[in-house]
Amino acid sequence: MSFTGLAWWDYHGVALPYSAGDGPRSTGGDLASGFTRTPLGALLAAVHVSVRANAQWGPQVFEPTITKQVIGPDAATLLAAMRELYGKRHGDLPKDAALGRAYVVLEAFRWQGYSPDTASLDLVSAGPGDSDMTVRAVTRIQLQWQNDDWRVIAPPGGTWGGAAASLTSSDGYIRFPNTGGGS
Repeated sequence: MSFTGLAWWDYHGVALPYSAGDGPRSTGGDLASGFTRTPLGALLAAVHVSVRANAQWGPQVFEPTITKQVIGPDAATLLAAMRELYGKRHGDLPKDAALGRAYVVLEAFRWQGYSPDTASLDLVSAGPGDSDMTVRAVTRIQLQWQNDDWRVIAPPGGTWGGAAASLTSSDGYIRFPNTGGGS
């Protein structure tokens, strides 16, 4: 898979990859859709949908992302968990406001499988931890081609933590170019 032509743009503190050929073709309303039925399209959908399906960006982003782009038996549980998390962290912010910038870098990924109908990959992210240490996590993201676009299958138990594990080495992963994750 070639990363030629991939551009990285800031999304509230997270550098996300964009491809003129593979997507997202639409980013209106802080949402992302329109990915090609290719390995790169699946990878881009996994990144964009999983990042946006997070309480951090507020209900105007996570609710339509989850209701329109996340499928599977745990999709409703994920939506309820994000609403609850947002409610706990919202505090005195204006109604529906984002909780602030994110401090995470998408570093690498590894395919678990790909076909034109389904895809599965592990996504490595890094962020600040205790004592100025960088903490890395790997999150399994599964996708299904449905209604002419990739849909993310909700993580087990409806929480991203249920699909994530800490990571001490990114050996064996494909590093993303130009994101701080290598070249």
